[in-house]
Amino acid sequence: MRWCDLRVERLTLEDLARLGGPRGLAAEMRARVPSGADVEADVRAILAAVRERGDDALLEYTRRFDGLDIAPEQLLVSPQALDEAMAGLSPEVYVGLESAIANVAQVAATAVADDVTLRLPQGQQVSLRELPVESAAVYVPGGRAPYPSTVLMGTVTARAAGVLEVAVCSPPGPNGQIDAAVLAACRMCGVSRVYRMGGAQAVAALAYGTGVVASVDVIVGPGNLYVQEAKRQLSGVVGIDGFAGPSDLLVLLDQEADPYLAALDMLAQAEHGPGTFVGAVSPSPAALDVLARQLEALATGHQVAPSACLFAEVGEAREAIAVANAFAPEHLQLMGPEFEELAALVQSAGCLFVGSAAGTAFGDYAAGSNHVLPTAGAARFSSGLSTRHFRRSMYEVRMDADSAGRLAELGAPVALREGFELHALSMRARMVGAEQPGRIIPPGPARGGAEESEGER
Repeated sequence: MRWCDLRVERLTLEDLARLGGPRGLAAEMRARVPSGADVEADVRAILAAVRERGDDALLEYTRRFDGLDIAPEQLLVSPQALDEAMAGLSPEVYVGLESAIANVAQVAATAVADDVTLRLPQGQQVSLRELPVESAAVYVPGGRAPYPSTVLMGTVTARAAGVLEVAVCSPPGPNGQIDAAVLAACRMCGVSRVYRMGGAQAVAALAYGTGVVASVDVIVGPGNLYVQEAKRQLSGVVGIDGFAGPSDLLVLLDQEADPYLAALDMLAQAEHGPGTFVGAVSPSPAALDVLARQLEALATGHQVAPSACLFAEVGEAREAIAVANAFAPEHLQLMGPEFEELAALVQSAGCLFVGSAAGTAFGDYAAGSNHVLPTAGAARFSSGLSTRHFRRSMYEVRMDADSAGRLAELGAPVALREGFELHALSMRARMVGAEQPGRIIPPGPARGGAEESEGER
């Protein structure tokens, strides 16, 4: 079946058995998501050029890829342009963004941990200090549509984490300008450093720094394959949120779920662009039949990017949950009372939406959750954007001579077993009364004040 550009397939219980159960079905669904073209070499060349030639290379790539010929100082959007963009917002959009900013900030703040200090059995004190990075940048895609919502998802979360210097970059449109709604969102979020640049070259500039572009500690945000590959290659130079591939949504529904809302949610997700995957899994063949008819009726007349759509039957609801955990979708919706009661069993999803009223689209805007989420099954081991991406932990260790001695007795034998004699000596030298071979004892006050100078007598 094919409705608009939605490619629909249906798998039965026989297919589920053939595939080997929930994990096999999840792998079959994941195979429907296209892998990106190999851009590693191209991106590596761009990064090297920006690192070596700075603004000259950045402007060269801006001319080549964005068709924009500008002077270096024009890379930075002026404060006046940000003010004008915010003044030009419609009242409805302003209020919507303002509410989203408040909700995202409140949710993000809950993830900021306090410092923890422990006194351990040997007497030493170990503290775990939580510290924000000094600077961060949010990449906001351009191209198909403006994304002011991505501005607030990244910048508000960074601010909640305690980051003082937050920048935004976004590729210019055909007129050479960043969309006004994106600029307005930057101003509303308190961002004054906005760069008119995009692509792998923008990521390189933010990582390495150029004459105009200040380097940052962390780069987050979605983008095309070149942007994501640039982030991946630079992940040893800066912190990143992850590799964002095509978007996906999995809906688990029972026979009491509303097929109209489920179909709307699936089509809405397909608006994200080519390569999007949407799937529906149910123990009720009748529910999938009705959903298929509803999806076809709604898809007619709407522009939907080429997307894969897979319907699959399972034996019972818990089996569907097992499929979801193995698939680890970016977005997971549980629709219908049977599935809502099983929400606690979900272990792997970028963001979980429970109940027919909780459409995925709310998470993209004003729900308070973050819409920068792990894709391609990465929810098995990574999380959606949060303050943790902008913070790092630092250990602090304090001990007195007694605790050092007790720890030396424990640690030195292990160091010797590993072949590190000086590690062992370093620990044992702190034991009370320990021999200190090779120590040079300096004369005078350096010995700890045992000898007084003539003037102190």
